[in-house]
Amino acid sequence: MNIAEYIDHTLLKPTSTSDEIKKLCDEAMQYGFAAVCVPPPFVRLAKKYLQSSNVKVATVIGFPFGYSAPAAKQAEAEQALADGANELDMVINLVALRAGDTALLEAEIAPIVALAHQLGRLVKVIIESGILSAEEIIQCCTLYTAANVDFVKTSTGYAEKGASVEAVQLMRKHLPSTIQIKASGGIRNYAFAKELIDAGATRLGASASVAIVSGEKTNESSGY
Repeated sequence: MNIAEYIDHTLLKPTSTSDEIKKLCDEAMQYGFAAVCVPPPFVRLAKKYLQSSNVKVATVIGFPFGYSAPAAKQAEAEQALADGANELDMVINLVALRAGDTALLEAEIAPIVALAHQLGRLVKVIIESGILSAEEIIQCCTLYTAANVDFVKTSTGYAEKGASVEAVQLMRKHLPSTIQIKASGGIRNYAFAKELIDAGATRLGASASVAIVSGEKTNESSGY
């Protein structure tokens, strides 16, 4: 397996610089990562750096806490798409989820999916699985299947718990094959990355991407 093809090479810290974004993009091209995931202000710059490659540009919406108003998320999404983002990773409103306000959750995702799909772009919804119950994860799978998202993503990396094999397995069980899973949050080595892929993840969000790829090569050379 070429694990690089599964990875969204990620840099989302609020103090990110243009030099760091250039390094991220250079590494993505060097290793053949699926995408870079950058803060919204850097989408145009990342597109410029990656214009001669097949690496996609992803960015985040409502990040990291998800409780922005639906109109605010929609405006963020419209700007990101206008700037050239290929993929949008949107944090759901966990306040609404915990309150049982499915109408708000449906209202915030519908226009973003509609616009993105109209432009041939992808939408991933971040549910923060590490702090949800199994019942809440299943509820999200049902809700976002109906919303026709492209991916359900485990985590932002900002909660106290990130991706887990168990959460990915549960999501895979309750999502149709047409909806993919992105695991993110705390993926720092090849062994864990492979576990998540074996559990059903088809994309990984990681900042330790180079270490993960290096780990794969080490395992291959060791005969594992």
